[in-house]
Amino acid sequence: MRITLYTRAGCHLCDDAKAVLDRVREQTGEGYAEVDIATDPELTAEYGDRIPVILLDGREHGYWRVEEHRLLRDLVG
Repeated sequence: MRITLYTRAGCHLCDDAKAVLDRVREQTGEGYAEVDIATDPELTAEYGDRIPVILLDGREHGYWRVEEHRLLRDLVG
């Protein structure tokens, strides 16, 4: 998977991000892996409240809000 979404239970912005990533999947066929940062102390320490975080090809692409148009552009570009 090229896209990874770091989340945490009870995060309403994470739910919004999943909805955007589902739209991206419909358009591109590109799915995503979801990782709950609460399962990893290092991820929790690094990202804390700065979630959701979207990684593209292992690099941070954004956080809090998914920039749908930018993500689509970067996936095909």
